[in-house]
Amino acid sequence: MPQVIEFSGPVLTGPDTVRNGLWSVDGRLSFNKPAEEPGRVLHGWVLPGFVDAHCHIGLGPGGPVEAATAAEQALADLNAGTLLVRDAGSPADTRWMQGGRDFPLLIRAGRHIARTRRYLRGFAEEVEPEGLVEAVRKQARDGDGWVKLVGDWIDRGAGDLAPSFPAAVVRDAVQAAHDEGARVTAHCFAEDTLDLMLDAGIDCIEHATGLLPRHLPRFAEQGIPIVPTLINIATFPDIAAQADSKFPRYAAHMRALWERRLERVAEAHAAGVRIFAGTDAGSTIRHGRIADEILELHGAGLPMTAALDAACWAARTWLGAGVLAEGARADAVVCREDPRAVPETIRSLEHVVLGGRIIR
Repeated sequence: MPQVIEFSGPVLTGPDTVRNGLWSVDGRLSFNKPAEEPGRVLHGWVLPGFVDAHCHIGLGPGGPVEAATAAEQALADLNAGTLLVRDAGSPADTRWMQGGRDFPLLIRAGRHIARTRRYLRGFAEEVEPEGLVEAVRKQARDGDGWVKLVGDWIDRGAGDLAPSFPAAVVRDAVQAAHDEGARVTAHCFAEDTLDLMLDAGIDCIEHATGLLPRHLPRFAEQGIPIVPTLINIATFPDIAAQADSKFPRYAAHMRALWERRLERVAEAHAAGVRIFAGTDAGSTIRHGRIADEILELHGAGLPMTAALDAACWAARTWLGAGVLAEGARADAVVCREDPRAVPETIRSLEHVVLGGRIIR
């Protein structure tokens, strides 16, 4: 007999579209009522499973973690409703958890690629500029269609943020990834790094705290999305405090980036820049906080429909995953109330369904 779940409540097939009558039949969605009676009936508002577009499963404060810890991280995300993760760099081999049966669907990016001694120890493949193109090719072949660059970090000699690699080398590296069939995203805090990445034809920007009015038309015209990771940017004042005595210029810069974080996100949204939700969980940010990030985007000025879109329909479409459509994989979350009207309801989901299996 087929395994049937009935979703009895309103079904949000898009930010502003509602249908009624949805079933999961052997792990696939249908709007046509099956002949078989459902084994379970789930009540509430139905959304696609959330996407965490910047997450680090397998990464801890000191680098790679053991498989058991990686599993705990993934399960924390899963129980919070994150059913699809775009890995944004991990030194651990997490291919064993792929498949979407026991853990969220996982799109891997391989390891971060950073400049030698210009990133967190144990996280990245560290190279000098002459080795960047080959490192990008390697990670492109090792991942699932994404490569992660560390675009800038503190330059201790300069005492402030500075690009990790020369512009010409970044252009060559992005082209090499595209030749391998992969997209490139980059960690970018500072203002000038964004110009370099836009010139290189980057495919996505992480954090984007340095967004200025001059950047916004280019992001919109080139169709380059940002993943603001606002719950991570909340740590900037602590980072600045630790750096004050040795690197006062860097500390002041980090504070200034933090102070305008919300305005920058609102300005990007108003300019038509695509925005996706990502927590940056994995090193110092705990897993399972996708609801916090969605609500932070809303607090930055995005309408709740847009904040949800950043983690639901638009995010899934961007990554080539299914939404709530006929024949799609049954990955859904169920809220007690309409999350567009009652945003806080996403913090306490009624149900999480992964591939037709009720997780909670």
